[in-house]
Amino acid sequence: MRSYLALTAVFVAALSGMASAQSVQTEVSELGKSRVTVHLHPFLKKDELATLRVVASHEEALKLFVTGKKGHAAIAASPREGFLRNGVPVSSAIALSELPDPETARRDVLNACNAARKGGPECVVILEVAPR
Repeated sequence: MRSYLALTAVFVAALSGMASAQSVQTEVSELGKSRVTVHLHPFLKKDELATLRVVASHEEALKLFVTGKKGHAAIAASPREGFLRNGVPVSSAIALSELPDPETARRDVLNACNAARKGGPECVVILEVAPR
């Protein structure tokens, strides 16, 4: 009986983790030869979302944050520290580019962001770029 309860608890925890991961809405745009996905996390402030939307809709703005010209890219931020403060990216907000696939982009950007954050919840991906 105990193992059944433990297994049920693990299953419920996994489902709740999946539900929270799926609850973040996204906005996808086509930009030149790229597909840009903005993750609309609740912690992002209006100016942060506005900046991400500009990055997702203007090639020159995208080049400021994602400097690579090929492969996959991602930006991650700490929910506690955010993405921008006074119009400038915070030090824990990390952008990486020229990665071979989306999984590597997510993993590497999250690892770099988590290494730079100053506590609080783990970092999340706020923008992804993929070739189309």
